[in-house]
Amino acid sequence: MDYIVNTPCGPVKGSSCSVPGVAAFKGIRYAMAGRWEYPRIVTGWNGIYDATAYGACSYQPRAFYDEEQNKKKYFYYNEFRKGETYTYSEDCLFLNIWTPENANAQSNLPVLLYIHGGGFTGGCGHEKHFDDPIWPTMGVIGVTINYRLGPLGFACLEEAAKEAGHTGNYGLYDQLAAIRWVRSNIAAFGGDPQRITIMGQSAGAMSVQQHCLSPLTKGLFARAVMSSGGGVSAMMKPARAEKMYGFWNDVMFRCGCTDLKAFREVPAEKLFQAWQDAKAENKKAMGGCSPVLDGQFIVGSGVDILKEGTHRAIPYMAGSTSHDMMPPIIFGMAKKWCTAQAAQGKHSSYAWFFDRMLPGDNNGAWHSSDLWYWFGTLRNCWRPMEERDQQLMEEMTTYLCNFVRNGDPNGSGVPMWEAANPIKKQVMRMGQKPARMSRVSKLKLIYTMFTNKAVGE
Repeated sequence: MDYIVNTPCGPVKGSSCSVPGVAAFKGIRYAMAGRWEYPRIVTGWNGIYDATAYGACSYQPRAFYDEEQNKKKYFYYNEFRKGETYTYSEDCLFLNIWTPENANAQSNLPVLLYIHGGGFTGGCGHEKHFDDPIWPTMGVIGVTINYRLGPLGFACLEEAAKEAGHTGNYGLYDQLAAIRWVRSNIAAFGGDPQRITIMGQSAGAMSVQQHCLSPLTKGLFARAVMSSGGGVSAMMKPARAEKMYGFWNDVMFRCGCTDLKAFREVPAEKLFQAWQDAKAENKKAMGGCSPVLDGQFIVGSGVDILKEGTHRAIPYMAGSTSHDMMPPIIFGMAKKWCTAQAAQGKHSSYAWFFDRMLPGDNNGAWHSSDLWYWFGTLRNCWRPMEERDQQLMEEMTTYLCNFVRNGDPNGSGVPMWEAANPIKKQVMRMGQKPARMSRVSKLKLIYTMFTNKAVGE
């Protein structure tokens, strides 16, 4: 079945999806950008926009090899992408919207906008675990987005800085453009632009964190959710953009270019190979693809901004998994972020810990494993899910949708989730047992850090 929505940009056509009663609008172009240019938000189109198929993903390393044959990356490929086909392009600024099929401009439903992870170098908004979330059946509109990755999204170039006034963070500006597009257009799909929650996992959570710290995002969203990457740490201070010029000049040299014009014309595969070669020889560069201090979007370290209390004063949910990457550090960051909100007298915030040992192997609650449950997409998973998994999915989607709706995860049908505070050590534990407030053993997390089998992608 087709659905037509008249947006400020023009009419858009969506279709039904695998979740009964939900309309899907896939592959909507929210912005345009040339290579190493900041995005220009789409404000209109001619005719009816066909949003019945997903748009292209950003170029990323896996665009240039056969994932089926790459044994080092096989775990996450098998989990989230096996059997799927993806199109990759520099023209990748697309988003997807899921809404109740009977929603209209007067519905004023809360909105959950999700930013995918992948180390700022991989991923997209329509892998299996994101495909057709059940949130609209619970009265929440869902949005996922694509943004530029790797050297396309995070290169820092001196010539580009002279041209635009700053450089770097192109992928973060893409995310910002998506949030602004949604604010301007979501009412047509039945959404309330004043009740947008942004959510992310891993690098997506780090992205959400940066949006909560940035002076450019004031008033754009009402709440935030960060999984396995939220919170701040002195270990994760962003470098200044100009500190990365040497690394990116090396990439440019490897591409045989002497100026920005020529560098912009290098084929994507050659650019990615040069970047891979450069980071293999320069371990200090940390791959060169991460958020930087650009003086515009990012103006200081998270530690300093949190101490000053100038971050977004909104409700937060933050947590991690028991077999996460660096589990004691990631868990500590999330918990400290939530308790800091209470210490500063800001909104109530809620910390969690996910410890479901997923059936099908012995990798435990690995990094990203919670996403099947937050999105309610267990039906897309190869694993032999059990009754407990269905119950857990219901618990987690209920908490999440309550939070998106009201800024508080509590409601009927789920155990009480106490807000974080500096005195109590308990967090909401979800996984092997029914949801409950409980302490987490740091010693066990430290042991897990050295014995993990499936860490980050």
